[in-house]
Amino acid sequence: MPEAFLWLNAIWIIAFIVFVHEMGHYLVARWNGVAIHTFSIGFGREIFGWNDKQGTRWRISMIPLGGYVRFVGDMNAASAPDPEAAANVDPALAPRLFANKNVWQRIAIVVAGPAANVLLTFLILYALLLGYGRYSIPPVIGDVMAGSVAEAAGFLPGDEIVAVDGYAVRGFEDFQRYVATSPERPVVVDLLRAGAERTLTLVPEAVEVKDRFGNDQRIGRIGVSRDVGEADVTLYRPGPVEAVGMTFEEIRFIVQRTAAFLGDFFVGRGDVEQLGGPVKVAKVSGEVATLGFVPLVNLMALLSLNIGIFNLLPVPMLDGGHLFYYLIEALRGRPLSMRVQEIGFRFGFALVLALMVFTLFNDTVFDHFGILR
Repeated sequence: MPEAFLWLNAIWIIAFIVFVHEMGHYLVARWNGVAIHTFSIGFGREIFGWNDKQGTRWRISMIPLGGYVRFVGDMNAASAPDPEAAANVDPALAPRLFANKNVWQRIAIVVAGPAANVLLTFLILYALLLGYGRYSIPPVIGDVMAGSVAEAAGFLPGDEIVAVDGYAVRGFEDFQRYVATSPERPVVVDLLRAGAERTLTLVPEAVEVKDRFGNDQRIGRIGVSRDVGEADVTLYRPGPVEAVGMTFEEIRFIVQRTAAFLGDFFVGRGDVEQLGGPVKVAKVSGEVATLGFVPLVNLMALLSLNIGIFNLLPVPMLDGGHLFYYLIEALRGRPLSMRVQEIGFRFGFALVLALMVFTLFNDTVFDHFGILR
């Protein structure tokens, strides 16, 4: 697959997601009367840009791996406040400084970026569900492998799966997905057996498999299967109201599994090969693009939600770090000292930079030479 094709797909997907994220910050800041210095897609040197009537500089920058909204009075693109700028600003402009807005306005502006990502994910998933529906297979177990995790847990052929970890199972594909995304984590399965309700708990074993593109994936497996005939596959189209609930449940599932994935690293179960940076995003987006429009848009929804979640981590420099500061301010009745905030921003910058370097090495050096395998 041509490398240019991979990067082209990654750039436009990331740029669009970043635009939506930053537009969330921008719109809520405007509604709260904040003066905005710059709206940038990308980092580094400006490729081209223009000024609007409010004095905001809109720019496309050279490194298309992020973006930012910089408010008047900020020290940098990470929205670290500049005390000197705030002290020397024109008195007429002072009420429009982000730093001079009340803490709840600042919280709303910070949350707006990740919220925009969640909204984008919802709109994409909802539109696809209404427009295309979903193909489904009855969630009934056909075979249980001898000596498998499923056999040890008490599964039997003919069991009808109702829910997994509280998520409704509408088809066998749901059951497979819920299990596959829980390697070495306890899973609670609700099922029907001869009309009676039962609940079984098991821990899927972690196995390494290759996807259709030859990429290694670590998934959970319990050892059940079923034969699928043409008559077993049906197309289900939910109504507009039902689709809202299904979409929210899908978003809740992605958030919960993402949190569980991150939590695995704190208990020693994490697989560093699953962490990816821009190179992996480029590779995956290029591969998914070969499958068609719907899979590519689905990938955009997933990336948008994950970017929103990542930005809410309580790390200074990220939205979650700012939110953490402002919540402390709301509780204390006064902001943290500039010294404390500055130390936090430096720590956050170092942490984010280290993560970026690690994922870059994981994408290139480790993946190419097979290190950590």
